[in-house]
Amino acid sequence: MHSANVTVTARILAPGGWPVEHAILTLTDATGRQAARTMVDTTGRALIEGVAPGAYTLIVSAAGHQPTARTAVVGANGLELGDIELTGAGGRPIPDPGVWDIDPVHSSVQVRARHLGLASVRGRIAEFSGHAVVTDPVENSSVEVTMRAASVDTGNTDRDTHLRSKDFLYVDAFPEIVFRSKGLRRLAEDRWAMDGELTIRGVTRPVTLDTTYNGMGPDQWGGVRCGFHAVTELNRDEFAVDWNQAVRVGIAAVGGTLQVEIDIEIVKR
Repeated sequence: MHSANVTVTARILAPGGWPVEHAILTLTDATGRQAARTMVDTTGRALIEGVAPGAYTLIVSAAGHQPTARTAVVGANGLELGDIELTGAGGRPIPDPGVWDIDPVHSSVQVRARHLGLASVRGRIAEFSGHAVVTDPVENSSVEVTMRAASVDTGNTDRDTHLRSKDFLYVDAFPEIVFRSKGLRRLAEDRWAMDGELTIRGVTRPVTLDTTYNGMGPDQWGGVRCGFHAVTELNRDEFAVDWNQAVRVGIAAVGGTLQVEIDIEIVKR
């Protein structure tokens, strides 16, 4: 007889007891596969429901903080992890020169837009891959990411179908969204501006990612990985998206400015 799925909870705090908003709690199973993932609320509380009892690796990451990992055994009554304190970022070693591959299981590309200027519409690009080539000096490093346009997911079938159509991403003609970096500019100790070019619907425009380096360390599989958090804003009009047509068809019109939030883990090849 199998045990019912249960709940895992924790509270993610910074030194001094302040909640770490936007922290991400991830559970991976014994094979390294992601079993569950959630973002904390404004109080720092993380809640994951529907977890099967068993042994997991728990990973907590947040922009501007050192990621942490630990073993967690979820019992038949669930698991209350209590407070998990993250140490602040500062003076972190730069990744070693070489090729680093994006780990899509522990990475995410989230997009937010306004619906008719009112509520926010949130979505994600579910399928992507890429790599970074780290150099010395690090400012000359490069990043390339390819995203499958048809994997856009906002949790609404009609809206997602519309976003894949000619009015928006036109995935039949332009199946890939591609980002290629052009250089790094240090803004603070662990914060960088990553200049690059983004191609959507065959149109290429410059973009800058405000990027926070989360640190580097060994993982439980014997590899070395590091993490980044990045944000930017995009204007749909710059990528040949027909706003007037989107209004005329009347299906979940989405605002012209898109806020993009990216969490990336890369693994040394």
